[in-house]
Amino acid sequence: MAEPTDGTGSGADPASIVAEMRCTGAALRRATRRVCQFYDDALRSTGLKLTQYSVLSTLSQADEPSITDLADRLMMDRTTLTRNLGPLQKAGWVRLGRGGDARSRVVELTPEGRRMLEQARPVWREAELAVRDRLGSDGGEALRRLLSDASAVFGDA
Repeated sequence: MAEPTDGTGSGADPASIVAEMRCTGAALRRATRRVCQFYDDALRSTGLKLTQYSVLSTLSQADEPSITDLADRLMMDRTTLTRNLGPLQKAGWVRLGRGGDARSRVVELTPEGRRMLEQARPVWREAELAVRDRLGSDGGEALRRLLSDASAVFGDA
């Protein structure tokens, strides 16, 4: 098999391009983009994107987590989470407060955020059922197990 190129396209022959397309990471990113776009399209009527829905849903199950704790629960870095919290905060769906010490902050789901989540949940549920239907006879169970295993294996990476 050809060696993967550095991604610049310089000197890439057709065989190396095909090899790169078989890259697990690239395949995972392509699938993620497609599936997330499906959820985003479904949630459009609520004004939320899947990432925002996920933050609100996770917050509804936590008791004012710190930004670090929420980032860990969502398996994202603090910088990305902080960037994602901005529009939710501006909409009045989340509020940031002081944590246990001067350096930490906690994230709270506001009553407006809880209402938005409750409004979006049936739309998300319908999209989830459609995704499971499209994924076949086991409703994507094998895929979810594989993704969970991959998350665990690379958890410390």
